[in-house]
Amino acid sequence: MTEEKVMATRLVTEIVWREDLYPRFDPNPSVIQQYAESLDQLPPIEINQHNQLIDGYHRWTAHKKANAEHIAVIVTQTASDNEFLRLAVTRNATHGLQLSNDEKKSLVLKMYTGRAEEKDDFAQLFSVSKRTISRWTARRDKDLKAERDRKIAEMWLACYTEEEIAEAAGCSVQPIKDVVTEPDKSATWQKNLILSTYSEPDWAPPLYNVWKVQNKSNGTSHFGNSEAQWLDNLLYMYTEPFDIVVDPFAGGGSTIDVCKKRLRRYWVSDRAPIVERRDIRQWDILDGPPSLHKRWSDVSMLYLDPPYWKQAEGKYSTDAADLANMPLETFYATLSELIVSCADRMTSGAHISLIIQPTQWRAPDRGYPVDHVIDLIMRTQASQLRYVRRVSVPYESQQCTPQQVNWAKENREILVLSREIIVWEIK
Repeated sequence: MTEEKVMATRLVTEIVWREDLYPRFDPNPSVIQQYAESLDQLPPIEINQHNQLIDGYHRWTAHKKANAEHIAVIVTQTASDNEFLRLAVTRNATHGLQLSNDEKKSLVLKMYTGRAEEKDDFAQLFSVSKRTISRWTARRDKDLKAERDRKIAEMWLACYTEEEIAEAAGCSVQPIKDVVTEPDKSATWQKNLILSTYSEPDWAPPLYNVWKVQNKSNGTSHFGNSEAQWLDNLLYMYTEPFDIVVDPFAGGGSTIDVCKKRLRRYWVSDRAPIVERRDIRQWDILDGPPSLHKRWSDVSMLYLDPPYWKQAEGKYSTDAADLANMPLETFYATLSELIVSCADRMTSGAHISLIIQPTQWRAPDRGYPVDHVIDLIMRTQASQLRYVRRVSVPYESQQCTPQQVNWAKENREILVLSREIIVWEIK
């Protein structure tokens, strides 16, 4: 650190006292009174380029007590809060009221970031033994390790590589291996292990092929937000704890929330991720299946809740490359190609689930709804996929507008409330 000092004066009212950083916490009134009676004999205070007080709290306070307008200052450039605090501690060690051990401990904990080499530095800076520094930071070391392990666990669940996790957590690869090896036995995961096996007392397994949800169970407002309960049922049926789930139509992020709760790993993306969910990767399925760092063979389930063609037209974008804005044949070709391409990368026994609804109100002829299910099953049957199940996930009737209801009455038509989940298994 190179100190560049400039002598100057400032208005007393311009000086900023960083109470959150300043190393002196209990001012001495008698010293302030003494200084106030002899301002012209006091050395300058020290500030940084932002007029923040580095050294001289009692001298500055004495100027305020004496109603002085100006104060002599030395301006020292600082690059960070940590550098500012180190300067303040160093100045205090050479003149002024000395810090008590409690004050030194408080400052050490404020400055400590967990690096082992910092302890030797602090021992010298505060004139205490390294053993004392180690005692002061013991609890902080434990908390930092717990926070690091939590970050490792979250990033591992989100399918980041060991290299990406190590960089973000500021550690080597070994601590990552310690956290993720035999995760079901790790303390990091204990609070979710009961949820991961669906062992909570109020869990009710899906027994029928109609999954009706009265109220939305996810809190994010998003046009294409997937219902969390559907995915939860699918995870129960087709995955085990720490299996990988892939969702390239993330919407409001329901998949992330459910996978975290059930301790499933997830790789979640969207063509246009919403800003409030930074944990959604950006990926356009028109570019093909994501690479997943070459881990497709570990994927247990691909979960697809794409735009339901014309029903979502213009809702996400006006881009012709958006699934919702495509001609029907292009929509089918794009979606079926994605399904087959992903299946080619997955292993036998894994599953692909797709949520889709017939298009009625915005179809070219409302009287003849476009039932996408049959077309998509037909387009994928020649691949290594085996169609195994359809589940009805209907809307509530309140989804229909008065205009739609009147149209149905006038034309003796039936409004489509059904949606279906199609499930394939990799042969």
